[in-house]
Amino acid sequence: MAVSFSLEGKVALVTGASYGIGFAIASAYAQAGATICFNDIKQELVDKGIAAYKELGIEAHGYVCDVTNEDAVNELVATIEKEVGTIDILVNNAGIIKRIPMCDMTAAEFRQVIDVDLNAPFIVSKAVIPAMIKKGGGKIINICSMMSELGRETVSAYAAAKGGLKMLTKNICSEYGEYNIQCNGIGPGYIETPQTAPLREIQPDGSRHPFDQFIIAKTPAARWLKPEELTGPAIFLASSASDAVNGHILYVDGGILAYIGKQPK
Repeated sequence: MAVSFSLEGKVALVTGASYGIGFAIASAYAQAGATICFNDIKQELVDKGIAAYKELGIEAHGYVCDVTNEDAVNELVATIEKEVGTIDILVNNAGIIKRIPMCDMTAAEFRQVIDVDLNAPFIVSKAVIPAMIKKGGGKIINICSMMSELGRETVSAYAAAKGGLKMLTKNICSEYGEYNIQCNGIGPGYIETPQTAPLREIQPDGSRHPFDQFIIAKTPAARWLKPEELTGPAIFLASSASDAVNGHILYVDGGILAYIGKQPK
């Protein structure tokens, strides 16, 4: 049973994995036996990522690459294939969010979010698929969101991108499933990361932040989730254990999507 979850001998590319969710997933892949490659937009972030992996005893391969630049992505994939090997596992993790009311958001800001959160997974996926076909299979995992299913104020671009990413996931499955390529998504709930730390701070009067209260009330688990709680599902979707799972979005959200919320007192 354990062998089917092994990633021994596999090469994994996790985009934007210098920290946060991507770092947690890549670290778990390394512990499962995979060789880790990652990118980030700046050299300083790549250097910090390499140092963080080394602290865990992981020799990761870090590269500077803008995943919205198709030529740069093709060069990145070619470099990895030359220096490390054919990419067996791709995790499209890199992403951004702009919390701006729709009518205050410019078209340029909207396009930037779409470019990073939707166009980039398309670009990176199409760069790795040909070699996966030649090798006889591969795994593509897109980091989706609960906003792949739900809307919320101020995140129109993000929700549009993540909804599109859900359908891109299904379409990659439809087009390339016959080549033993499985493309699935993970939809995280609200995760404890440095980016969400301000939303979880206790207020001067001793109360919880209003958004913190909102998340606790909407989550059956009644808590924020930890990045490490995504690693089991991520290993499953990257391993041979999930060879019959394709075009699926696995929501790791503490039950939010199953819950209407608490009744007001």
